[in-house]
Amino acid sequence: MKKILIIEDDSLLSENISLLLNLSGYNVYCANDGKSGVETALRELPDLILCDIKMPNLDGYGVLHILSNHPKTATIPFIFLSGSSEPDNLRKGMTLGADDYLVKPFNEVDLLNTIKTRLQKNEMHAKQLHSYTESQNGLDQDFFDIEQSKLIRADHEIVHYKKKHILYEIGQRPLFLYYITEGKIKEFLINSDGKELITGIYGKGDFFGFTEIFKESNYLKKSQVLEDVSLILIPKEDFLSHIYTDVSLAKKFIKLMSQNISDNEEMILNMAYNSLRKKVAQGIIKLIDKFNETNQGKHIIDISREDLSNIIGASQESMIRTLKEFKLENLIEVGNNGHIVVLDEKKLRFLKY
Repeated sequence: MKKILIIEDDSLLSENISLLLNLSGYNVYCANDGKSGVETALRELPDLILCDIKMPNLDGYGVLHILSNHPKTATIPFIFLSGSSEPDNLRKGMTLGADDYLVKPFNEVDLLNTIKTRLQKNEMHAKQLHSYTESQNGLDQDFFDIEQSKLIRADHEIVHYKKKHILYEIGQRPLFLYYITEGKIKEFLINSDGKELITGIYGKGDFFGFTEIFKESNYLKKSQVLEDVSLILIPKEDFLSHIYTDVSLAKKFIKLMSQNISDNEEMILNMAYNSLRKKVAQGIIKLIDKFNETNQGKHIIDISREDLSNIIGASQESMIRTLKEFKLENLIEVGNNGHIVVLDEKKLRFLKY
């Protein structure tokens, strides 16, 4: 049964559409504002989204922007429901990536036909992609390895740094693209009160430091070693030479930049709207998804409490209290070495409050 998410602050209209779709054989989810709509979409991964434009907390354009930049929801068909038929509104919605646009009041037949058409097109595209992927038989990963080998040469310098070493400061000029062979690195901002906000964490197999090279700007963030690290330094000129002459390689790094932007937008949404409990839970899940470190079949979080609090944007004291709550609820436990051991990943991932 296909799943459809309705994001609409008009409760009567939402109920009427929901009833119609249920009778038509669809499984329906409803959200009454943009924020809860994004959360529901990421949790339920519907097959199609119907979304109003003017809503509290986050409007429809904001919803589309966030979901279209998230890898889990980027390909979900998105249909705007609007009370305005102005060409500018239509153009803005379609420019942002909406698949269709229904002007209120719309009749039931138009709604059902539009949904059916969009679901059929998306299913056809999915089958084509699946067929292509199978024909490639894993060549994509091999291709990335080949591209990586183009960037990394035997004469490139390899450096080793201990935990807490500062790799670069805000305002410094970028000289290298960095590739991590062992260890972890963090990028962060510091406000006028000296409080730290971690905006990125990188581990084995990650490239980083390329955004400022692309933008031809000095570093906008500070970088520090989280865990003893080994880095390959790829000179800026070598990197740019490859990018300018290899379109496929340039696309890979543009994709990495887009993913970083999407991750930061999700982080901002989490910090702005979620409860402390959900912030902490999402911080833990982010680290699970990034590093997938396990011990005896259970995910572990090997990071200091200070750094974890700086990832979620909360005080260390508040975060520790929340971790104690999670421990009492059997969501996590703390190992002898201080590592967080995740006992119930699913409950943490879909924590509602």
